Amino acid sequence: MRPKKTRLDPKKQEQILAELRRDAEIRQRGYRERALALFPHVCASCGREFSGKRLRELTVHHKDHNHQNNPTDGSNWELLCVYCHDHEHEKYLMKGLVDGSAPSSKPETSAIGNPFDQLDSLLKGKSDDVAPPEKESAKEQDYRDKPESGDAE
Repeated sequence: MRPKKTRLDPKKQEQILAELRRDAEIRQRGYRERALALFPHVCASCGREFSGKRLRELTVHHKDHNHQNNPTDGSNWELLCVYCHDHEHEKYLMKGLVDGSAPSSKPETSAIGNPFDQLDSLLKGKSDDVAPPEKESAKEQDYRDKPESGDAE
């Protein structure tokens, strides 16, 4: 059974509306709204244009990845669609730059093991069993060095 909806008293309703208006005003002064006012509504990476409801798919990317760096001229911002924005951050993660450290030279070992751990030793053992390739005969070498008909020399 669903609980009955209780109506808010007019004072509480007015308070909630005032908070919503205040939040909207804060957002208007936020860097996203400033960036949308400064730049054309086009993804800087893929060039797609956005308008209407789809404008929410356009995000503000901080070029230096510092969300506190919000100059009023927008020099640290670029508008990217959600897909290009994710791709940009993925590239940044792949470089190992998220926490300021370089990527480790040795990959982390898996808890479940790697099926290719002993592959080098197995292949080295196999290479000893294989006979070295035979030398080319003079006829084969002459054929290989001769240009095909129609080829320019």
